[in-house]
Amino acid sequence: MTEEQKAPKIEFPCDYTIRIMGAVTEDFHEVVLSIVKNHDPEHNGEYTVRDSKKGRFQSVVVTINATGEPQLRALHEELKNSGRVLMVL
Repeated sequence: MTEEQKAPKIEFPCDYTIRIMGAVTEDFHEVVLSIVKNHDPEHNGEYTVRDSKKGRFQSVVVTINATGEPQLRALHEELKNSGRVLMVL
């Protein structure tokens, strides 16, 4: 990979938006927000939810105060290990 092809570095701290997708359940967004709060205790609780066209899947979009790569890795790992999350973008 050349210098031009490397992904840009993120400067921390920063606002960092994450889209979390999973199957539609009554409490999916609550599970996601609980995990987010574990990694960003100051999170204001704001989120948006969008259902898929057929209504089987749901995405929850949150913006966190990212403090560093370890925090983002740990958040991603806990979301994936929850058994409720299919994808994190």
